[in-house]
Amino acid sequence: MNELIQLSPEVAAARAEGWPVVALESTIIAHGMPWPQNLETAREVEGVIRAEGAVPATIAVIGGRIRIGLTDAELQQLAQSPDAMKLSRRDLPYAVATGRLGATTVAATMICAQLAGIEVFVTGGIGGVHRGAETSFDISADLQELARTPVAVICAGAKSILDLALTLEYLETHGVPVLSIGQDNFAAFFTPDSGLKADFRMDTADEQARFIRAKWALGLGGGVVVSNPVPAAAAMPREEMAAITAQALAEAEAQGIQGKAITPFLLARIKALTGGRSLATNIALVKHNAVAGTRLARALQG
Repeated sequence: MNELIQLSPEVAAARAEGWPVVALESTIIAHGMPWPQNLETAREVEGVIRAEGAVPATIAVIGGRIRIGLTDAELQQLAQSPDAMKLSRRDLPYAVATGRLGATTVAATMICAQLAGIEVFVTGGIGGVHRGAETSFDISADLQELARTPVAVICAGAKSILDLALTLEYLETHGVPVLSIGQDNFAAFFTPDSGLKADFRMDTADEQARFIRAKWALGLGGGVVVSNPVPAAAAMPREEMAAITAQALAEAEAQGIQGKAITPFLLARIKALTGGRSLATNIALVKHNAVAGTRLARALQG
């Protein structure tokens, strides 16, 4: 194991014994949700994974090392630190080299999971092509990571603040397959249905595992997106979310908010504009993804 990577005792034991392990990002804790819901959700999602029969491995950079699996005190540190860096591929070596506290995005979590030999990663929603990218060139590094790093990413689709059609086009161009659970269409984070087709519908973990094993056995590198729609009972109305998202995007543009700051700003504005209902949806979909991801991890171990 790379000397810059430290596995928790629980994760190390799971890897040694061949038990399924599920990676979790930490940006959702440090930047994606407010206190104290961020810590509560992190604990609950880890609990869901354990209850479903796998070991959770929340990933972050602490003390100059990539930590694969965190203690409860470390989860709390991330949840309460205003200075935690938001780490993607570009930023990961800086945080390690300087000893900065860093929370991993989808891209960085995929990198770290692969280094630790973990094949399945659960998140809320992947990044994608931002609206107006034809002039801003604002495309999430998550997409290129999906094209190059062989990790299966279970998500509730891509965040609805993005240009979902262009996000799917980008993934197709780079050969990243998009699987969908329970429906033909790609999910849209707060709402179950984006109105856009996923590549393949595969409802069971065994089907998904066979597909992933075939892809990697054929020497086709890169990841797989598994789109798991938010449960209907927790979903936001599609038309309402479209109007609220448009308002939040307009506010971001008026305030000149760009780059890494835009997603946390938009999620916070959407939470405010929905009276907190979007946060409840976000929490529900992450837990739902944890169930699907754990079942996939177990199927891949089989």
